[in-house]
Amino acid sequence: MSASLATVSYIGATILFILSLGGLSNQETSRRGNLYGMVGMALAVAATVFGPQVTAVGIPWIVGAMVVGGAIGLYAARTVQMTQMPELVALMHSMVGMAAVLVGYATFVDPEASKNLDSAAHAIHAVEIYVGIFIGAVTFSGSVVAFGKLSGRVGGKPLLLPGRHWLNLAGLIAVVYFGRLFLQAETPQDGMVPLFVMSAIALLFGIHMVMAIGGADMPVVVSMLNSYSG
Repeated sequence: MSASLATVSYIGATILFILSLGGLSNQETSRRGNLYGMVGMALAVAATVFGPQVTAVGIPWIVGAMVVGGAIGLYAARTVQMTQMPELVALMHSMVGMAAVLVGYATFVDPEASKNLDSAAHAIHAVEIYVGIFIGAVTFSGSVVAFGKLSGRVGGKPLLLPGRHWLNLAGLIAVVYFGRLFLQAETPQDGMVPLFVMSAIALLFGIHMVMAIGGADMPVVVSMLNSYSG
């Protein structure tokens, strides 16, 4: 598959994902929304596996990961009760967030990802990586807490820390500061420290944000985190 065809496939998958979210907003269209999501994901996976970025050596690893992940998903879908669906969705969203973090780190250390980019394009590329990792880390930790509250493993009472808004503001300022250091890094080694610090702050931010919300509102929180990951 050529690079142009892979790009078109990714755009098509994105459109299908948007249609999927729209369909899932209503019970009458939820089946159609799920179908759009499955077709979109199949299209995105096919574009990745058969695209120019994956060699023949990497295909067995991808197929093996798909088999393991598919088996786990099939088992969960068959054994989890309908009343446990919200917590299952929260757990799956946490995996989406972690995947975004790992993809961001992998893209950052891949020399081919930013090859032949001019200074402006390189800056945009770095910002995308930084913001993507931040949102992915928030989604991961927040979804784990939401799963804990929905499953009863974490208390449903809101945890309101003194000066919590100032804590959030301080964390946001720190993220911006380390983002500046990240953009100024000349090598991947120099950029790793601010990236690691930002990731830790983002994980704490996700925990703090969801812990401050009551357990009854967790389905709404899961939907919000889903929009973040999207």
